[in-house]
Amino acid sequence: MTTLLSPRDIEVALELRDLSDPTDGPHAMQVLLDDVLAALTHAWDCALDVQRRRPLVSVEDNYDRLGYAVADITRDARYSRYAAETVMLRSHTSAGVPPALRALAAARAADPEVDVLLALPGLCYRRDSIDRLHVGTPHQVDLWRVTTTRRLGVDDLQRMVALVVGAVLPGVRWRTSPAHHPYTTQGLQVDVCTASGWVELAECGLAAEHVLTGAGLDADRYSGLALGMGLDRALMVRKGIQDIRVLRSTDPRIAPQLLDLAPWRPVSSQPPVRRDLSIVVDAPVDAELLGDTVRTALGPAVEDLESVTVLAGTAYADLPDAARRRLGLRQDQVNVLLRLVLRPLSGTLTDQRANELRDQVYAAVHRGPHREWATR
Repeated sequence: MTTLLSPRDIEVALELRDLSDPTDGPHAMQVLLDDVLAALTHAWDCALDVQRRRPLVSVEDNYDRLGYAVADITRDARYSRYAAETVMLRSHTSAGVPPALRALAAARAADPEVDVLLALPGLCYRRDSIDRLHVGTPHQVDLWRVTTTRRLGVDDLQRMVALVVGAVLPGVRWRTSPAHHPYTTQGLQVDVCTASGWVELAECGLAAEHVLTGAGLDADRYSGLALGMGLDRALMVRKGIQDIRVLRSTDPRIAPQLLDLAPWRPVSSQPPVRRDLSIVVDAPVDAELLGDTVRTALGPAVEDLESVTVLAGTAYADLPDAARRRLGLRQDQVNVLLRLVLRPLSGTLTDQRANELRDQVYAAVHRGPHREWATR
């Protein structure tokens, strides 16, 4: 049976600020998104329809109507957040595409001519590992050009990529490689060249006929381009930010820098504080699930946690009897060495506070009968 979110989990998720939405105040992410939308609509001379849809979506729209197979691993509750058997917190902004296309089909019943850029920005909700580049609630935008004015093809897709990359990172080198998405054909992954190497910026393709026809649009008349981009990563690359936690910082040294696209000016950072934990977990070890458990356990204090890394995992059969007894390890469990790296974005971290956070994490992830850490 699918593991469901508690009402409190849903409430917390829906309370999180969407940095791409100007309703809650300005942010550099909005500036970047506006630049992308302006570049596309100016080049195409098409209409723009920005839709901000609710994060709670039907499983059908998030997966089925986009062409995901029933057995796809992404549907697993380890990676997707279900509020009910048929309702979930969207795992990607592409979940808004089927209803947006259905609305387009209904609106164009009397006037079938259309050339529009559908833009669907917002937060997505996943279970993910914790590090400087990943978070469980990333921002994304889906950009779908849908038209009856001409038949869109691969050349148009390449032009779209050039426009988006040019708006995000003017003058940067970029490349594409083949990629598969169930809702596109001729799919591509878009990488950009940065000082630290090639970084994925977006994925795109031609809008799949089954998605158009499933929404009530005649695929003989309608064609489309589809591109999805992670807004957190795009903004970090544009400004040269190395830590994703910075994007939500309210530190007075940092927050003013998050109102424009000027290069990031680093502020003094504290040295990292490391704590290693020997824990017992159920097999198989899942770094994403561990990260999500830690994030939930720490609540607001997760802002002080830079990364959680599984250093080693030792199965029951590979441990000596003395270690099994000490840990209380069952045959279906694993002894994991977990490293926490604590580094507040501002202020200092005392040893006592670091140990308190360590113990909170231990209590949340340890599944053995014996406790080896306790705050003093």
